[in-house]
Amino acid sequence: MIIYEITAKVRLDLCSKYEAYMRETHIPDLLKTGAFTGATISTAVPGTYRISYQVQNREDLDRYVRHHAPALRADVAKHFPEGVEQTRIEWTVLEQW
Repeated sequence: MIIYEITAKVRLDLCSKYEAYMRETHIPDLLKTGAFTGATISTAVPGTYRISYQVQNREDLDRYVRHHAPALRADVAKHFPEGVEQTRIEWTVLEQW
């Protein structure tokens, strides 16, 4: 399993709008691609979010990145042209209990 993780730093005045967009639009749209088996959104401090998507294998993640990511990323940029900085990282799960 792979965890595809996005960390978002969101300007404080945009947090409510960002959370609503992620919950109501972006995460459901991403899950509809069929590449991922689940997702979580977390926060530790105001304005910092971690969105984790679970994917079973490299092929599904590559398919998502190739066929779906450009449009979904463009939609985020359209809704948040400023005030949101994102980084992405992929974690390979070594073992799960």
